[in-house]
Amino acid sequence: MSQFLTDYDRYLLGEGNHNRIYEKLGAHLIEQDGVRGTHFAVWAPNAREVSVIGDFNGWTPGAWYLNGSDAGVWTGFIPNVLEGALYKYAITSRHDNFRAEKADPCGFAAELRPRTASKVWDLSRYQWHDADWMMNRRRKNALDAPITIYEMHLASWRRMPEEGNRWLTYREVAPLLADYLTHMGYTHVEFMPITEHPFDGSWGYQTVGYFAPTSRFGTPDDFRFLVDTLHQAGIGVILDWVPAHFPRDGHGLAYFDGTHLYEHADPRQGAHTEWGTAIFNYGRNEVSNFLISNALFWLDKYHIDGLRVDAVASMIYLDYARNEAEWIPNQFGGRENLEAVAFLRKLNERVYGNFPDAIMIAEESTAWPMVSKPTYVGGLGFGLKWDMGWMHDTLKYIALDPVHRKYHHNELTFRSLYAFTENFVLPLSHDEVVYGKKALLSKMPGDMWQQFANLRLLFGYMYAQPAKKLLFMGGEIGQWNEWNHDASIEWHLLDFPLHAGVQRWVRDLNYAYRDEPALHERDCEYAGFEWVDCSDYEQGVISFLREGKIANDYLLIAFNFTPVPRYNYHLGAPFGGIWRELLNSDAPIYGGAGQGNLGVTQAAEIPWHGRSHLLNVTLPPLTMVMFKPGV
Repeated sequence: MSQFLTDYDRYLLGEGNHNRIYEKLGAHLIEQDGVRGTHFAVWAPNAREVSVIGDFNGWTPGAWYLNGSDAGVWTGFIPNVLEGALYKYAITSRHDNFRAEKADPCGFAAELRPRTASKVWDLSRYQWHDADWMMNRRRKNALDAPITIYEMHLASWRRMPEEGNRWLTYREVAPLLADYLTHMGYTHVEFMPITEHPFDGSWGYQTVGYFAPTSRFGTPDDFRFLVDTLHQAGIGVILDWVPAHFPRDGHGLAYFDGTHLYEHADPRQGAHTEWGTAIFNYGRNEVSNFLISNALFWLDKYHIDGLRVDAVASMIYLDYARNEAEWIPNQFGGRENLEAVAFLRKLNERVYGNFPDAIMIAEESTAWPMVSKPTYVGGLGFGLKWDMGWMHDTLKYIALDPVHRKYHHNELTFRSLYAFTENFVLPLSHDEVVYGKKALLSKMPGDMWQQFANLRLLFGYMYAQPAKKLLFMGGEIGQWNEWNHDASIEWHLLDFPLHAGVQRWVRDLNYAYRDEPALHERDCEYAGFEWVDCSDYEQGVISFLREGKIANDYLLIAFNFTPVPRYNYHLGAPFGGIWRELLNSDAPIYGGAGQGNLGVTQAAEIPWHGRSHLLNVTLPPLTMVMFKPGV
């Protein structure tokens, strides 16, 4: 019996409470009896025999058998197998003599696709240089902190057309991305899944190697260098994480030991028909342990600052994307997946218990209650939730010809009814610029001038709303074409003033959001938002106040959603004096016509909108204007 994996380890694994199972399972370089080699351990309780095959033994099944145990974990030490060695597990099942060659579920590295072997890797070698960031990241991830997230796909952010259109490596992209995000004023970057996956077109969402950063861009140490570089530049790193399903590739988790080990056997529970993938059996202790340990692994070994959990709705509803009779109700006859709910609560408790300065974000598209509330009050325990309703309502509204918008005014204002029921992120994500949905700029109605003005207005509306922000790459430069995962962002568009103006607008919004406490301190509090006028649908105008924690820290923000300028427009103000025009999306530097208020306006002591003072302002067409009291 291996002393590397103790009886206590096996007990915790079976109980589902081994937070660091990645330190025991998988391939680990050790020295035994004075010989350097690799210790292997894999959970395969229904196997009759397991051997390690690799480039060190001619890929011969049976050359190195592992020893089984009552806990279903197979272990063994192979001398002189060192870092970089390629390997798989050759598994013969007790059932029907099933045989398969499987990659290591806990493997730390992998071959470059289409090859599928795992690779022995030493994770203890890398020297981090991000101590300052790690010491201070609690305040960077706090609910009252400014959080603006740049969502990106590593393979298509920048390409090298002069070198066969290849993508950049982790080390190549690190300084470029750090400089760009710093220049643009983003606080965080969110990488679409970088866990190892066989098919480029899945964008990483069909994960096979949950513990391995994809070898497409380099080694595990190279990925650490990228995270380290971003941290040194003051940028937080969020990973898109996929515990909702996994692909059925033969070398992966599906039917791992000749049984449905990680997934449910019944396709009404274990098959995701919409995506052609398998669904984890969250009620099995070892499976939930695998996933929770994996989440902790990225925070521990890679200094990741948070996880965005993909497709939560598909996890918590048994009938998700299923017709009647294609799903099995829970024990109470309901559609809620009680095992998945328990898993998510345990996941968030473990993450925040071990890394209280991290952040957990749910992509949850329904009205499930208290997604971002603590588990001790009945919530799922996430820190933030994507506001998918805002995204769909706003994009539907902004795509309308302005002449029709007054009939859909409630799609702008409805969010205020629920805006503080959760801690929200406002996403304009990759899902909205693919599969014929068109790029953000191409969704906008009108001629070219109106399209750009509408896009600037959309971004201004997002940044002014109470919530954290997320924008997918390419949107910030007004890309015309849908995102293409096989091509670079169309950076050449920045040679054109209108596109450069959109980028400048997003940059200034980021900096205003970071620099103005009223825009971020109370993103998740009712006290941070107050309507000035939400009912002027005839003129297509809405206006509201954002308020910081310090007394009289106000911003008054107005939006004109029509192509008609509104002169001498009256806005109620909480007090008098000078109000400075802090931002105006119609400014020439952004590609606008330059209409506005010459930088300042004076509040008159005339009651308006239930307030003591009145601002008489110009609202340019299709424009956001933001005012701040004082000179």
